Amino acid sequence: MVDRIKHDAPVLVIGLGRFGAATAGQLDRLGREVLAIDDNDTLVQKWSERITHTVQADARNIDALRQIGAGEFSIAVVAVGSSIEASVLITANLVDLKVPQIWAKAISKSHGKILERIGANHVIYPEAEAGERVAHLVSGRMLDFIEFDDDFALVKMFPPKPIRGKNLTESGVRSRHNITVVGVKSPGKPFTYATEKTVVTDHDIIIVSGTSSDIEKFSALE
Repeated sequence: MVDRIKHDAPVLVIGLGRFGAATAGQLDRLGREVLAIDDNDTLVQKWSERITHTVQADARNIDALRQIGAGEFSIAVVAVGSSIEASVLITANLVDLKVPQIWAKAISKSHGKILERIGANHVIYPEAEAGERVAHLVSGRMLDFIEFDDDFALVKMFPPKPIRGKNLTESGVRSRHNITVVGVKSPGKPFTYATEKTVVTDHDIIIVSGTSSDIEKFSALE
């Protein structure tokens, strides 16, 4: 059923703290129809001018969710994280309303397990993920870091010195370092896909893929 959900389906966002407001705001900027709800009237008023639809409602009450039409949404984001009890109750309500795809924020692994067991399709750990990402970026050479579940990562970074001034075959990026250079950006130009003949310069930014450990070693090359 999840596979049949339209890519532009409206999204219900519950909770207008920093995470919820950022999620709703970005979805709105991407042109998605969003209904954001919170039981705090001050937050609802604060975000009413930036998010198309905002409503004050207590999502812990399934009747309140029914009144705003929550059961008609294909996708819902439970952005309430500070209260585990509220987060679990809201998620259970959405499951009871048969919302096909539920994304829920968790503040701990045990919280996440409970959310998964009651029916959340996707559990998000924003604080933990942000901390892990920052840990990779503080080295200085990496500019952005996305890690996937199987230890595979996609990284935007400055090129290490050993690969500069050579094409990617000569520098042996893949054979020596188990890294694939996916794209290259030269100053004033857009990103382009890399080929074996691409020459990386001192001024370029590159996008690479590989395991997290291999990329860490690659970024540390002097």
